[in-house]
Amino acid sequence: MNYIWELLIKAEHQGITKKEIHFTQAQNFSPYMELSPLIINTQLIEHDHPIEINSYYRYFEIFKEIFHPNCEVNEEIKEYLVDIVIHFLAEIDRMQGMNKREYYIRFLSREIVNHVFGKQMSDIFYTFEKNEQELVLFNILRLYRTGETLYLLKDTMKRLFTNCTIYTKSEGTDEVLLYIGKEKNGIDEAKILFVQTLFLPIGYKLEVYWKNHFGIIDVEETMQIDRIALY
Repeated sequence: MNYIWELLIKAEHQGITKKEIHFTQAQNFSPYMELSPLIINTQLIEHDHPIEINSYYRYFEIFKEIFHPNCEVNEEIKEYLVDIVIHFLAEIDRMQGMNKREYYIRFLSREIVNHVFGKQMSDIFYTFEKNEQELVLFNILRLYRTGETLYLLKDTMKRLFTNCTIYTKSEGTDEVLLYIGKEKNGIDEAKILFVQTLFLPIGYKLEVYWKNHFGIIDVEETMQIDRIALY
């Protein structure tokens, strides 16, 4: 990490809020870096302490007067002012780096959080990790553009549950069989319901198999005694 916006994005992925981060001007810093961590290549964000930065790196014109020896502003006020301005500048940095797709994804996220998809969907959305939320939002956007519900259902499930297996049956009854490969639990149940609600095509039925796979003739791994689920 070298820039303040990189630090804020990494903090967001680690569940650290912007309010928990306090920027301060470093007393000793490299002229070639914006951030001034003690360990130059660290990826850790030690937000229990102020994050030291070199505010002159890109914003010399803004901060040159604040830290001038003749500046008589109270040190405490100066500290708060620097923190507020750096947070503001970092947000501008982030917004400038966003493309159209990221704006759409942010709008979708806001709609889900504001119960446009229903309160239950909003509650489940909070249980996803940050990278899982981005995956789901990206695939909703793809759904709006392509309408490929079944493909996006499989893609989302495979990325959320890396060891899962998905079968599609279209003879007689349209049905999707999802084998998760681990013990049933409430959080994963909710996530499956969320994905199912968004992407399962109308008229299809979803059957979920957790720890035990249903038996398939001639496939030895699925024909283990006491480990066969009924289908």
